[in-house]
Amino acid sequence: MDEIFLIGRILIAYLVIGSAVGHLTQTTVMAGYAESRGVPAARRAVQVSGVGFLLGGLSILLGVWGDIGALVLAILLGCTALVMHAFWKETDEPNKMMEMVQFNKDLALAGGALVIFSILSSDFAPYTITGALITW
Repeated sequence: MDEIFLIGRILIAYLVIGSAVGHLTQTTVMAGYAESRGVPAARRAVQVSGVGFLLGGLSILLGVWGDIGALVLAILLGCTALVMHAFWKETDEPNKMMEMVQFNKDLALAGGALVIFSILSSDFAPYTITGALITW
């Protein structure tokens, strides 16, 4: 089971680190989209979320305070779902469906991050470099 948990951590880290790279290398394009969604200080928000995704993903991947990294990701992904993918505001059906898919993806990833948080903050934390900062 330890190896399966490690594979899951690698897969979620792959996705969020890839997203972080996009945020940090395509900031202008992403800031334009964020601005169109009403995000204030969009460029800064894209950069900060990119750093959050990078640090959270590396934290989970390497097992360095992975509980905190997972919690950061859960919060970031929940906020992203609500702010960036508010499908209920869309009037165009294809856009509404696309935003609903993105909203659901972000919520599912936030849920996965919460599961990882729960596991890494318990006594079961295989293949990690540090222990948890938050324990139950």
